[in-house]
Amino acid sequence: MAWNHGRMVLEFARSERSTVGLEWELALVDADSGNLRQVAPAVIEALGDEVREVHIKPEFMRNTIEVVSGVCRTVGEAVADLEGGIAAIRTVTDPMRVELMCAGTHPFAHWTQQKVTDKQRYATVVDRTQVWGRQMLIYGVHVHVGVEDRAKVLPLVNSLLVYVPHLQALSASSPFFGSNDTGYASMRALLFQQLPTAGLPYQFRAWEELERYVADMLHTGVIDEFNEVRWDIRPAPHFGTVEVRVCDGVSNVRELAALAALVHCLVEHLSAKLDAGEPLPTMPPWFVHENKWRAARYGMDAIIILDDEGREELVTDAVHKLVDELAPVAERLGCTAELKDVLEIPRWGASYQRQRAVLAAHAGRGQEAFEAVVGSLVAELRAGHPLEAPR
Repeated sequence: MAWNHGRMVLEFARSERSTVGLEWELALVDADSGNLRQVAPAVIEALGDEVREVHIKPEFMRNTIEVVSGVCRTVGEAVADLEGGIAAIRTVTDPMRVELMCAGTHPFAHWTQQKVTDKQRYATVVDRTQVWGRQMLIYGVHVHVGVEDRAKVLPLVNSLLVYVPHLQALSASSPFFGSNDTGYASMRALLFQQLPTAGLPYQFRAWEELERYVADMLHTGVIDEFNEVRWDIRPAPHFGTVEVRVCDGVSNVRELAALAALVHCLVEHLSAKLDAGEPLPTMPPWFVHENKWRAARYGMDAIIILDDEGREELVTDAVHKLVDELAPVAERLGCTAELKDVLEIPRWGASYQRQRAVLAAHAGRGQEAFEAVVGSLVAELRAGHPLEAPR
């Protein structure tokens, strides 16, 4: 960000088209109790210089560690980077009897018992947002895709909003919060949007509109830097990417690769449409908001709105058609197998469905039932793929 004759200039870095990068937020849990452990600073200190080599970072809460890939050509390469980071983390966490876990929320840990990482920007969030900020006991996956021309960025962001419910339903993994079944497939989606600059983005039509927004937010003290705009889908000017932040935390690398491939292919597909002079699909903001809520509430059973005419379809049927449409793109991007796995998620059951099945299998055992859910999530991350839910 810079100022030029009193006007905010938001520069967009040069990036190769359709490169891909992944960020995966992982919870640190006790190997015996399944409760969260506040040990991220100790883990990062123990890793020393290796933190930079494998891209491991602290996050908002001290119970969280983030693994970040490099800038990659394929989803497979990016996932391999993440696996390298996880292997490095385990050299430290295994002797501490700390396990890694990922879901949109922790099934039973209480937000009042969690500590925020010692950084001024995080302290400011808590001071400003109070109870909502302290409840951000949530985990997600972020997918960056390189965009070679700034003029494409906002059209891509606006069009990707059509696919929010697809991504939200497929990744939904936060039915529980504080030892309660919330009734939602994704509690995380609704929690996170309570922050002032989080949630769905505005549908800006010109880069200058975005620059005016950023200038206004800076002038009024809402943000101190652009990355404090925490939209579900946003430009990432520093990296030259579009960043898709819709997905709940994913419990295993196979599902993560599938969701990343879906995002990667979508961005490239829409970018190719722009090159061909074709119009991109868009949707009025009121439909976009309704779709997000439906997917967060009903997950794989959501009936989603498809277009500005208000046509509707079961999200799993919409996903199947979308994967078929993107198959040629996946072949170009080298992620055919990963994209096909998107269709396996309804067969496996989305994470929120598997978690509820585990809880039901331990019905009547009180807190032990929620501990069993954590155990299943830990096991999936270890296995690298979804595990069959109890019947």
